[in-house]
Amino acid sequence: MTATLDGAVKSTEISLAQAVNRALRDAMTADEKVVVFGEDVGVLGGVFRVTDGLTRDFGEQRCFDTPLAEAGIMGTAIGMAMYGFRPVVEMQFDAFSYPAFEQIASHLAKMRNRTRGALPLPVVVRVPYGGGIGGVEHHSDSSEGYFVATPGLHVVTPATVSDAYTLLRAAIESDDPVIFMEPKRLYWSKDQLDTAGPAIGQATVRRQGTDATLIAYGPTVQTALEAAEAGAAEGYDLEVVDLRSIVPFDDATVTASVRKTGRAVVIHEAAGFGGTGAEIAARVSERCFHWLEAPVRRVTGFDIPYPPPKLERHHLPSVDRILDAVASLQWEDR
Repeated sequence: MTATLDGAVKSTEISLAQAVNRALRDAMTADEKVVVFGEDVGVLGGVFRVTDGLTRDFGEQRCFDTPLAEAGIMGTAIGMAMYGFRPVVEMQFDAFSYPAFEQIASHLAKMRNRTRGALPLPVVVRVPYGGGIGGVEHHSDSSEGYFVATPGLHVVTPATVSDAYTLLRAAIESDDPVIFMEPKRLYWSKDQLDTAGPAIGQATVRRQGTDATLIAYGPTVQTALEAAEAGAAEGYDLEVVDLRSIVPFDDATVTASVRKTGRAVVIHEAAGFGGTGAEIAARVSERCFHWLEAPVRRVTGFDIPYPPPKLERHHLPSVDRILDAVASLQWEDR
């Protein structure tokens, strides 16, 4: 916080990574049952320094390093949650979570249902994900589709500093397991922090428009906003919806937007075939069929393993690709 010449108090801008750190710190302060662990999250503070200072301030019993064994990390978290703790674990990179997936799908997601609600598992799995940082294979995946297709999990992904804080606090307080997906390329983006945030399952309209709705989440929200600004110069008035939460999905906000504009483009970094965008497009088509002026379009990564760093700019959704999709939406007067 800084004071201005007139005595007013102004919030200092912080990065998205710092917002995640603050959320963890505040949650650990509020509840001694919150513990943080994973590969290199302790003394080092994580490869992106997201957990910097937590071991120093809360001790090695509250924030600690684990062996390089994601299945073991996940199994430990499940066991601790059964005994009353609220573990927050980090999968160091998106594709590193795959060895833990059996534990996530078979136990974390199913335990509450298996016990008829008697045994919730309040576990948060932090997954730094997505491209745009020049990462090599196994370091730039968009793995949300696997988790979205697993009943029993909440899946959220912030696109702003404030949402990173508020959604993580909500995730830690949830009695259901939450996959908290952090867009790596936004870690260094900065903004003022507003701690009065949404509940899990609430989308928001980031930009009002009348011609078409751009539906995005996580790292592609900023790209969608840039496309909307560029589209204005071409005569398009584009609305941008930030999902924030993929599961549960905010049908009401998305449906209201698409029924207003009559056109929709879904944007995400993961491959298109069988991706989350396909489910979103289906939901929009089912609920907005009589309002749609054109089929729902998708702008996604290509149906390939993540490419080498020098090629990722071709793979990731871009302003040009989004505007090409908008231009294809059967405009009679353009």
